[in-house]
Amino acid sequence: MAEYTAAERVALARNTARPGVVDYVQGLFTDFFEQKGDRLCGEDPSIFGGIGLFHGRPVTVIGHRKGKDLAERMACRFGMPNPEGYRKAGRLMDQAEKFGRPVITFIDTPGAYPGLEAEARGQGEAIARMLAKMSALTVPTIAIVTGEGGSGGALALGVGNRVLMLENAVYSVLSPEGFAAILWKDASRSDEACEVMKLTAADLLELGVIDRVIPEPAGGAHTDVAAMVRTLDRVLQEELAGLSRMSGHALFTGRYEKFRAMGAKALRKERT
Repeated sequence: MAEYTAAERVALARNTARPGVVDYVQGLFTDFFEQKGDRLCGEDPSIFGGIGLFHGRPVTVIGHRKGKDLAERMACRFGMPNPEGYRKAGRLMDQAEKFGRPVITFIDTPGAYPGLEAEARGQGEAIARMLAKMSALTVPTIAIVTGEGGSGGALALGVGNRVLMLENAVYSVLSPEGFAAILWKDASRSDEACEVMKLTAADLLELGVIDRVIPEPAGGAHTDVAAMVRTLDRVLQEELAGLSRMSGHALFTGRYEKFRAMGAKALRKERT
């Protein structure tokens, strides 16, 4: 694993050239059919999802979309979903459960959209329902943090049997700037906050929050997208093979026990 500071990894995770869910879908899956709308309110482009084939096997794929150019980024609110985005994701997961398709999620968001209209339409309720829905699935679920994993907006797609992180991705309860502003009343101390927050893949693997770190090409995933896709392809094949040997009940109970135990390792370390 390359030697970077936590702040440098945050910068790499936020790099606008970093591949996103659409890049991974194009590189990993065939016959992909995008699905839109939550069937309640509308379409949210910041959540991209649909059905595709992974080495011939039907899978459901869902991920945060930040956008490639300014117009698309504005439309996607830089990867911050509205409630209808999460409800669309939930609709796709209901389909996956009905037809026995594994669910693969790609996480890359600063957090859920904090606008007044999002709160008015039930942002908190939508995220809560996603946590409950993913917890109850009896199909294999794999969550991959590919860039930023921010707050409940990320966790809404993160309740997986296996939670993986790219080497230079980050995953945290809030942004380093927000952490510094709250704790020290000084957002300019964000680099210091990055070290304190333990938000890197290596930190979270040690804490037991994630299950595996996926190596990136030298300089970051954006320097060689094709190589990054090849690595992810191999990792997903390995992870799906293992999960596919488990019964639906074992997948459900294993996921439950995994998240119930989260934090216990850190507490034991603290007590010693």
